[in-house]
Amino acid sequence: MSLGPFMVDIAGAELSADDVRVLGHPLVGSVILFTRNYSNPQQLAALTAAIRALRTPHLLIAVDQEGGRVQRFREGFTRLPAVRLLGRRFDEERRDALDLAQSVAWLLAGELRAAGVDFSFTPCIDLDYGVSEVIGDRAFHRDPDAVAALAVATLTGLREAGMAAVAKHFPGHGAVIADSHVALPVDRREFADLEGDIRPYRPLIDNNLPGIMAAHVVFPAVDALPASLSRRWITDILRGELGFHGCVFADDLTMAGAAAFGDVLARAELAFAAGCDVLPICNDRHSVELVLERFAADAGSAASQARLVRMRARGEIPTDLRANSHWQETVARIAALSAIPPLVLTEEQP
Repeated sequence: MSLGPFMVDIAGAELSADDVRVLGHPLVGSVILFTRNYSNPQQLAALTAAIRALRTPHLLIAVDQEGGRVQRFREGFTRLPAVRLLGRRFDEERRDALDLAQSVAWLLAGELRAAGVDFSFTPCIDLDYGVSEVIGDRAFHRDPDAVAALAVATLTGLREAGMAAVAKHFPGHGAVIADSHVALPVDRREFADLEGDIRPYRPLIDNNLPGIMAAHVVFPAVDALPASLSRRWITDILRGELGFHGCVFADDLTMAGAAAFGDVLARAELAFAAGCDVLPICNDRHSVELVLERFAADAGSAASQARLVRMRARGEIPTDLRANSHWQETVARIAALSAIPPLVLTEEQP
């Protein structure tokens, strides 16, 4: 059975009979896990094993595990730093920051892989303009070249642990105030003015970036549709002009940033026609059922299937990760980084 374009979620810490039915549908190709699906590493490993056993080839298993505010699995996993801390370290000591970014990514991937997860939606490479609360400290830096360098280091660390990277949110979510989870963000800049936001994607693509997630942000100077639903953004710009050959994920199609563009079926059809390979529908089983019943397109081209296969975790991982000297050293470095208080300027300081 091929991998379908839809990514869906499950309700609890183990599979229900309804989950098994939905995950067996040929239009489903991947599963995203949330905090509600986790209690401890042993339970998570049992859950992922159960998901893998449902089909051959097995469904892809994903999670949002960036660090800082966005870490779905906490107890039993290393508390990862918000990547803004890596950006601050970059300003102090570039080489150390890049080495640490690579090591943190390796650790992130190793811990997830030990529990049976294929990939995480990381790194977030939106620029830190200081206006987006939903991005905030999820951004490495304001400088696109610093973001690019740290993102490539992250890509390298994930790859060392056999995990694919997914850069987000293309072409950029950092310059808008609205949170696309609850509203439709609109960025009114001209295309030429978006070069800084797009720049970090170029070296990642040059380094064979496996995945990109598109943003529910409208750039009316480019297209009336949000990037996630736009053929202009996905096919013409991302694949055509930037030469990206990896897997394109729409952001969650139940989010308010997509809701203005028809019901969930219409949004899925738009995203698929735009060139997205994976269409996530999260926290809304009714919408999943509707789309699986009515979505008329096939599971995707051979090229799309090949892109999905690239998202699988690969290679061996240490059987006892915590006994690994690299893991121990990285945990110590993360603790030291997180202990450094941010610089706060008073009115008397320049």
